[in-house]
Amino acid sequence: MRSRRRSSKATHDWWRHPALGWTVAVLVLLRLAAIAAFRSRQPAVLGPVRQANKRALNPLMLQLAGRRHWYAAKVEHVGRRSGRRYVTPVVAVPVEGGLAIPLPYGRDVDWCRNLQAAGGGVVVRQGRRHTVSEPVVVPTDRMGEQLPAFWRRATAPYGIASWLRVKAG
Repeated sequence: MRSRRRSSKATHDWWRHPALGWTVAVLVLLRLAAIAAFRSRQPAVLGPVRQANKRALNPLMLQLAGRRHWYAAKVEHVGRRSGRRYVTPVVAVPVEGGLAIPLPYGRDVDWCRNLQAAGGGVVVRQGRRHTVSEPVVVPTDRMGEQLPAFWRRATAPYGIASWLRVKAG
């Protein structure tokens, strides 16, 4: 009778598959390109990245944003001119008395300006809705020890200049 057991080589060498190597290489290159784009702070570079994220990545991210066990949150805000309701995926880091949201594209993004104009909104994070108020843009160097060490290290390569600090109720 033939054994149905796979050879140990087949079960232990999955990580040597050529497609995996190419996938990892592409992901590393994309991360390096993103870091270079964000660190440049040049509108001519950031604009296309921002538009690509807005059109392609954000709709996908919104499927998971705000759910438990997912890193991304979502901010619900009202357009300052249109009055329309919008939802935007963000990263929201808990800090004492509220949340801090990195601003990799700068402070002039619509969702940030909308929150500031309205004086607040809602952030859905880890399955919980937080009514937020008093949005203030804070330079990264002034955030200092307010941010958990993980987030200081994770965002440092991107050269994020400022964060939106909100009180959560």
